[in-house]
Amino acid sequence: MEYLVWTLTILLMLAGLAGTLVPLLPGTFFILLAALLHKLLLPASLSWGVFAWLAGFWAASVLADIVCTLLGARLFGGSKWGLAGAGGGAMVGMFFSLPALVLGSILGAIAAEKLGARRSDRDALRAGAGAAVGFIFSAVARFGCGGAMIALFLVAALHR
Repeated sequence: MEYLVWTLTILLMLAGLAGTLVPLLPGTFFILLAALLHKLLLPASLSWGVFAWLAGFWAASVLADIVCTLLGARLFGGSKWGLAGAGGGAMVGMFFSLPALVLGSILGAIAAEKLGARRSDRDALRAGAGAAVGFIFSAVARFGCGGAMIALFLVAALHR
């Protein structure tokens, strides 16, 4: 039974770590869910204090995701149209590859700024660049939080 729990935990955590780089896939949530299931199925392997720390890292990843995306678009002059276009472009691009996801985010922001907000070419390109920068910083922050969550879990679970 213990091997089955560890296998499920590892698979969920690996899926979660991959999800930190792919938008719309709740990466750090999968990692937190894996730790919770592990705690419930093997109660002695993890303390609730460690789980609280994991939940704190999860909350930090959600906050970082929102802040990085908004800051990237806003600092480069993007409007609400640009944010919506970047999100839509990322959704389309995620079905192809990671480069297509970033490119979709950029092109979506540019198209939305140009067509929806009726902004100049220069302003639309700046919004696209901001979407890309925000996405990259957001992915780095999510991946860092996910890696920290897995490291903390492994240290705590294997230490017992």
